[in-house]
Amino acid sequence: MQSFQYGNTTIDYSVEYIKGKKDVSLSVCLTEGVKLVVPHGIDSDKLEGILHKKAPWILKKKYELDEVAAAPPPKEYVSGEKFAYLGRHYRLKVHKSDTLNNPTLNFKQGRFIAEIPTNMNSDDKVIKLSRLFKEWYITQGSRKIEERQKVYCPKMELEPTKIAFKEQQKRWGTCTNEGSIYLNWRIMMAPMSVVDYVLVHELAHLKYADHSTDYWRFVRSILPDYEQGKEWLRVNGPLLSLN
Repeated sequence: MQSFQYGNTTIDYSVEYIKGKKDVSLSVCLTEGVKLVVPHGIDSDKLEGILHKKAPWILKKKYELDEVAAAPPPKEYVSGEKFAYLGRHYRLKVHKSDTLNNPTLNFKQGRFIAEIPTNMNSDDKVIKLSRLFKEWYITQGSRKIEERQKVYCPKMELEPTKIAFKEQQKRWGTCTNEGSIYLNWRIMMAPMSVVDYVLVHELAHLKYADHSTDYWRFVRSILPDYEQGKEWLRVNGPLLSLN
């Protein structure tokens, strides 16, 4: 790890040299911090010049990352643990049963109820209940999205080929060239206003493929406060997890 001084601030950074690369790439992220990917043999003075020129942008990105919530610890699936759905948190109650072969999960009277075999070990419990929670979010989410689709599609005069949930690690939603929309199932942990933002965001891509000025103007015409949903996801997105 190297560092450079910008005013009174010391900025740490790492450098990766790649043979044949012709330009310099600069990134700032939670996992790797400030990172430069550069050609072999680049002059050190030139590198430092780039860093100083980009220092205001680097500090801005680091400040934004400092606001992002830390990922929560992995779920243990024990009684009393809380799970989010549409922005609210509900406690889990785990019951053991001598007659069960496989765990079950239900939502009753404002809480999640899991029943597991008495002899099930902790690792199996985590794997199987995690799978059941994911299935629950997808089932409930599909019903909720169908309701919201009926609200927004007529307003936007757009109709996707289909809308479905799937596993996505880095995106909250995607829109294909064929007109299909896929949503990250974890979005169902977020408040309804944020779910609406993601849905409208992807529906708008049926009309505009990029994030042009016209695209954002269209989104704003449907959701005047869309920036609140966008900002909520930027800050709180890491909290929407079972892992």
